[in-house]
Amino acid sequence: MRNSPVLLFALLVVGACVAAPNWAQSAQSPSAEDLLRQAARAAGKGESAKAVEMANRAIELDPTQADAYYLRGRENFRLGNMKQSLADFDKYVAMRPAAASRQWERGITCYYAGEFEKGAKQFELYQTYHDNDVENSVWRYLCVARDEDVQQARKTILPIKDDRRVPMMQVYRLFRGELKPNDVLEACRRDEPDEADLAARLFYANLYLGLYYEAQGESQLAKQHIFAAAANDKPNPRVNRYMWDVARIHAEQMRARDKQ
Repeated sequence: MRNSPVLLFALLVVGACVAAPNWAQSAQSPSAEDLLRQAARAAGKGESAKAVEMANRAIELDPTQADAYYLRGRENFRLGNMKQSLADFDKYVAMRPAAASRQWERGITCYYAGEFEKGAKQFELYQTYHDNDVENSVWRYLCVARDEDVQQARKTILPIKDDRRVPMMQVYRLFRGELKPNDVLEACRRDEPDEADLAARLFYANLYLGLYYEAQGESQLAKQHIFAAAANDKPNPRVNRYMWDVARIHAEQMRARDKQ
């Protein structure tokens, strides 16, 4: 998905326009804004458990801090706490209804929480905010495929005209039934990308090929590609960090199912 707006950065400077409290009192008793800044810093470092803890404390002090629910929803997702993540995103949307159309992260949480109809509606709403994102269309497809079937998902796939990220249009045409999986992989190597760009392209290709095969009921091929997407311990700087976490979480769930 597209990178989120600079909300987390904004959280780091929240309260900057508010008159500073007494320094000693602030050091002893951090405000909700202080705690939210700490949560944002922890999230930026990949310290999700600490980020959730700080967000919890911020909300305890000030339950009207809508951004704390958004941040906690993202970090609960990264921790695999899907029900808590969805509850946080739902609370954020209830408090900030004008932001509802931008919540693609909420749609992904819906998918992993098993709320497929709810997820499909979220991605349909996101389409009204940004109508040229293949990933949004694909996630809506995946929700419909789980809620109904692949045929209905393909029949009602959201239209995308020109997502310029390689290999996104090939991914889109794959889900429409117009291309084969190898076409997606071959597109990644066109135009002689540098090493980092090729790795980013292959990440997205493998993630969506894995999700495609899973929707088709081909579990072994799905695992092959999901594991390839999640193979790196650290995300490529040209990959959306949140989507890297999606691949990691999906791979973890697959391995957990295999152990059972």
